Amino acid sequence: MTVDADDPTAPRRRDARRNRRLLVEAGHEVFTEQGLQAPLDVIARRAGVGNATLYRHFPTRAALVNTVFRDQLAGTTEAGERARAATDAWTGLNDYLRAVFSTLAADRGTNDLMTTHIEGTGALDAVHTHNRETMRLLLERGRTQGTIRADVTTEDVLFALAALGRAVPALTTATTPDAWHRPLALLLDSLRPAPAPLPDPPLTPAQLGDTLAQLGPHRAPERSVKGQ
Repeated sequence: MTVDADDPTAPRRRDARRNRRLLVEAGHEVFTEQGLQAPLDVIARRAGVGNATLYRHFPTRAALVNTVFRDQLAGTTEAGERARAATDAWTGLNDYLRAVFSTLAADRGTNDLMTTHIEGTGALDAVHTHNRETMRLLLERGRTQGTIRADVTTEDVLFALAALGRAVPALTTATTPDAWHRPLALLLDSLRPAPAPLPDPPLTPAQLGDTLAQLGPHRAPERSVKGQ
C-alpha cells in the first residue's frame, strides 16, 4: 500500500506502530524480571507512554501477554515437533524437556505463562494442547520401545513437570542458572524401567534452604480486575 506523504494520518499511524513495539519490548523486559503479575503502569512507564496508550493497544493483560510471548511459545511448539519426529522416544523426550526447561529457567515471564493458567491467551492454550499431545505420543512410543515404564500416564508426567517448572525460578535464583538439570534428570529417571546416574552437582543444605525461601508462602487466588 502506498502512503500519501501529505496524508495527515500517516504520522499518527507511525507513532502507533512505534508505541506498540515499545510496549511489547517493555512488556517482555518487565514480565521477565517480575513475572506476569507485574503492574501494567510499570510497563507503560518503561515504554515511555501513558497508561491510556497501553490500554488502547492492549485492552487486557492477557492481550499484552499473548503478544509479548508469541515467539517464545512458537519455539516450544517447534521443539515439540522435533521431539515427535525423533525415532527414539527417550531421546525425543529428553531433548524436548531440556529445551522447555531452558526457556523456563531463562525467562520468568514465560515460566509463569507455562506453569499457570491465564484466561484469554489463545496462543498459550494452543501450546498447552500441543505439549500434552507431544507428551502423550512420546510416552506411548517409549512404552512400546521399552524405554519408559508401563504404568506412567500423561497426567502423571504433566503434573510433575508443572510442579518442577514452577520451582525453577527459585532454584536458579538461589543457586546457579543450570541447577534445574539435576532435578529434571531425577524426574526423567523415574520414568525409566532402569535408573541412570544423576548429573552433578547436588544441592547443598544451604542451597536447598535458600531455594525454599525463594518459593515463599502460598497466596490465595486474587480476584480478576478489568484491565489487569
